[in-house]
Amino acid sequence: MNTNQFNVHFSLQRLATEISSAPINKSLRKAAVLVPLLEVNGQLQILLTRRALHLRAHPGQYSFPGGKVDDADNSLVETALREADEEIGLSPDNVTIVGSFPSHATFTGFEVTPIIGLINQPFDIILDPGEVAETFWVPLQYFTNANNRYTFSFFRKGNDFDVHYMPYKGKFIWGVTAAIIDLLCRHIELSKS
Repeated sequence: MNTNQFNVHFSLQRLATEISSAPINKSLRKAAVLVPLLEVNGQLQILLTRRALHLRAHPGQYSFPGGKVDDADNSLVETALREADEEIGLSPDNVTIVGSFPSHATFTGFEVTPIIGLINQPFDIILDPGEVAETFWVPLQYFTNANNRYTFSFFRKGNDFDVHYMPYKGKFIWGVTAAIIDLLCRHIELSKS
């Protein structure tokens, strides 16, 4: 799938109004992540990061660039773009925002809003070692293959919750990141039908 096909599929389907997540309550800290996509040789690639091991929240987990909303941020889009610039050196003016998905609540106290962005030009990744240990690209086509996406039911405090996971070349992508990827793929699939 290239950028033009993605734009058509993404735009034709109404966004989901809710996604499977932990219960949302008013005390959650708001955060935003950028889901960065770049077309390489006619195929979209999705950029993922691995969080630094010394971080208090989600150390070593695979994620998207992003973080908590700062008081100076005017929107969740601004938060996602600022964080991507700080964490991996992706300039905000090199990203075209396509849209966003509903917030996803985590059991660790965050309400995470995914912002979908197309990277306009390849760029030199500059890691902030205080936040990111590594980055890697995955063909979006890998994730749109439903055989590469898994879900299991997790029982907590009297409720069942879906936990998504996706192994990729020795990496185990799970939790909110996998839920966002799964939602993006299901959204694309719905627009094809």
